[in-house]
Amino acid sequence: MKMISAVIKHFKLDAVREALTKTDIQGMTLTEVKGFGKQKGHVELYRGATYEVNFLPKVKVEVAVSDDKVEEVIGLISEAAKTGEIGDGKIFVYDLSEVVRIRTGEKGPEAL
Repeated sequence: MKMISAVIKHFKLDAVREALTKTDIQGMTLTEVKGFGKQKGHVELYRGATYEVNFLPKVKVEVAVSDDKVEEVIGLISEAAKTGEIGDGKIFVYDLSEVVRIRTGEKGPEAL
């Protein structure tokens, strides 16, 4: 089992959600986050004053999947979140040693 964590632009969230729901993905977790990568922030002009924005707002989508779904989900997220511009985001894949469904007590892939 794997946890796929994707940090993407806000306006690409609906496209990513739609792409994932067309598969048999049962759920996802969404977190609003801030950070920076190669773009290192930017400068904005607001009411005549210049502000340096060091941490850019992004969305983190997390999906737990079985090992056989990892490449498919990575491909779906990559395609749906891509704009071709700097700051499109990153996808991280983590090993999950255990998953437990609280309501039923199911464990492992059955709990996904």
